Amino acid sequence: MEKKWYTLRVISGQESKVKAHLENAIQFQTMEEQFGKVVVPSEPVLEMRNGKKRLKNKVFFPGYILIELNYNTRTAHLVQETPGVIGFVGPKNNPEVVRESEIEAVLRKVERQESEVEKVEVPFRVGDLIRVMDGPFADFTGVVEEINEEKKKLKVSVSIFGRPTPVELDFLQVHLEQ
Repeated sequence: MEKKWYTLRVISGQESKVKAHLENAIQFQTMEEQFGKVVVPSEPVLEMRNGKKRLKNKVFFPGYILIELNYNTRTAHLVQETPGVIGFVGPKNNPEVVRESEIEAVLRKVERQESEVEKVEVPFRVGDLIRVMDGPFADFTGVVEEINEEKKKLKVSVSIFGRPTPVELDFLQVHLEQ
C-alpha cells in the first residue's frame, strides 16, 4: 500500500519534541518501512528578546505536524500513543488524507526557507575592525578574534578601560567598520 500524507494535531509549542518522539518510536518499533517523512513546517525568523536579536524557527501551523505513512491499525496506534499527539485530523478511524498539491506547496516553502538559511554568508573575518551596534557594548569598536559560523557569533576583543577584553557577540549586533 502507498504511503499518504496526514495531518496530526499536537500540543501547541511542542511540535519539534513530538516529531522527535515520533521518529524515535518508529525506529524503536522497527516500522521505518511503514513511515515516510515527519515534517514540522517552519521558517527562521529574527526575534528580539531582552534587547538581543535571535534566530528562531517559527512554525507555520502551530499545533499541527505533517506525517507520511501507510495508515493501518499498527501505524495509527503508534502515532496516537506518542507523547504530545492529540490525534489525526478528521474522523477517528478515517483521518483525512492531505492532497498532494498542498503537501508539495508546503514542502517547497520549507525547502526554500532551509536553502535561504544555508546561503547566509559570514561577512566577517578574523582581524576585521567592527563596531558594536546594540547591547551593553554599543558604540564600542573591537577586533574579531574568532568566528563561530554555526552559532552566528563572534569573539571580539573590545578595549574597556584601556585593556583588551574578549566579548562574545551575535553577528546581528555588530557592523564592519570602513
